[in-house]
Amino acid sequence: MISETIKPRFLETDALGHINNTVVPGWFEGARDPIFRWFTPNLDVKQWRLILARFEITFHSELYYEYPVELRSYISRIGKTSFDVYQEAWQHGLRCASGTSVLVHFDHQRKRSLPLPGEIREIMQQHIFSGTA
Repeated sequence: MISETIKPRFLETDALGHINNTVVPGWFEGARDPIFRWFTPNLDVKQWRLILARFEITFHSELYYEYPVELRSYISRIGKTSFDVYQEAWQHGLRCASGTSVLVHFDHQRKRSLPLPGEIREIMQQHIFSGTA
């Protein structure tokens, strides 16, 4: 698991007094930075080797301004050229949101997917989601 704790900002709230549902996808993408570094250590977009093929988020409970949120990231599937990142947002000991993103190892110049390198597969195995939080 890769874990990061963030503090929600006032601008991320909505008229109902909780974190707007459009904010969580951005939090999850930001929490994927360590995973992005497996493919592009310096995060240079000219050398970028990933594309986002799909993402899905489920909201389980409200998230609130001012209180810390722990973002947990796991690898939930490893394919030939793609993999799934399963993520959760926790606040006050509750899982408030969860989601899965499908990322593809990609050659942007040739516009085609590439096999996942063996050394990155080994790193991914260290972060496999066991199905229990």
